[in-house]
Amino acid sequence: MQNKQMSMADTLGLGFMTFAFFLGAGNLIFPPLAGFLSGENMTLAMIGFLITAVTLPLITLIAVAKANGKIMGLLPPVAATIFAIAIYLVIGPAFAAPRAGLVAYEMGLKPFLADSSATFMLAGIALNVSQLIYSVIFFGMAMLLSLYPGKLLDSVGKILTPIMIILLVGLAISVIMLPGFDVGPAMGDYQTHPLTKGILEGYNTMDTLASLIFGMLIIDILRRKGVSDSKDQTKYLIRAALIAAAGLAFVYISLFYLGASAGEFAIGADNGGTILTKYVNHEFGSLGQVLLAAVVTLACLTTVIGLVTACAEFFNSILPRISYKTFVVIMALASAIVANVGLSQLISISVPVLYTIYPVAIALVAVTFLTDKFAMPALSHRIVLSVALVFGIIDGLKAAGFNMSFIDFMPMHNEGMAWLLPTGLAIMVCLFIKKSKAEPILG
Repeated sequence: MQNKQMSMADTLGLGFMTFAFFLGAGNLIFPPLAGFLSGENMTLAMIGFLITAVTLPLITLIAVAKANGKIMGLLPPVAATIFAIAIYLVIGPAFAAPRAGLVAYEMGLKPFLADSSATFMLAGIALNVSQLIYSVIFFGMAMLLSLYPGKLLDSVGKILTPIMIILLVGLAISVIMLPGFDVGPAMGDYQTHPLTKGILEGYNTMDTLASLIFGMLIIDILRRKGVSDSKDQTKYLIRAALIAAAGLAFVYISLFYLGASAGEFAIGADNGGTILTKYVNHEFGSLGQVLLAAVVTLACLTTVIGLVTACAEFFNSILPRISYKTFVVIMALASAIVANVGLSQLISISVPVLYTIYPVAIALVAVTFLTDKFAMPALSHRIVLSVALVFGIIDGLKAAGFNMSFIDFMPMHNEGMAWLLPTGLAIMVCLFIKKSKAEPILG
């Protein structure tokens, strides 16, 4: 099979598509609130946020390329499958995809409704009428666009994303040009350790987890485009990753600054979406509100398309008897159902899960780059990921509200990063493990 080369336009399209996949709900709602809460400590908090929300996803995409899409290849098959299922469920129908639909509703439609409080009872559960109707339409559109993954590069990368980028650039320019309020004092954890708080806040974007999945999806899209050589696939994936990382950093810095200078717009806000909506409404009126609704809807829709496509392809690969298109329908339907839980509740449920699973994902990326340095790569991968999982569970239980004071002596436990030092030590130990020589047979 002949290996094709991609044109500059196709490479840019791939980069824009990668950016669009990442730029979803969490990318828009977390930075403004973090900017507001960090106040005078915004710079350190923003650096921390950029580490986990830009640098780590970029490194993860490169790690996926380095491993030729088989980043879990050195784990036992059962463990690799369980970990992959957990990641696909978290970034798919359990959290990330429904959250994107919820944010699209909260910021894209709700501000225009005169009354959005009408509910009805179904099986003893109160459901919001407008939210339910919106979820059905939103995830229905995502489902239709996900049914034909071969057209993703054209529909998402070359059409939807450029529109979204133009609107985001306009918002970013307004944040810089229009005078805001004075930056206030830091609040809560941002007063004492803004850097680590910013790092943990970056978890909420779920972008490092998504990178594990999107990396494989992009490689698959490249194959469909006729790029069969693994070195070329790595080259184009890295270029796409750099374009996406630059775009994400631009958006985050703008939104952090917006939040820090939001002043009275941020009072009483429980998520950054509220701050962003109030800011745009004040500065640009109804036209700004319409443009923001368009940005948010496009951002969330393109993310959900990527997530539904990736999840359907994965579950089809482990259960080939069920078709890809059937899984697309299942994923879209499950996401629509979970989306009717409510944004605040969904975020509060997801945090302990992310504190548990993120350390394992970060450790996986680290050992992927160090594979050639390990004398016993498979054993090293298993040891390091096991340590990261154990301490990730400890951090997750603490985030869920369990009393974990018996391990307060551990470095960075109070900051929610108890996993970092043990995992680093495990990596160091594995670097010094030597292959055992065969014992001589005694006669």
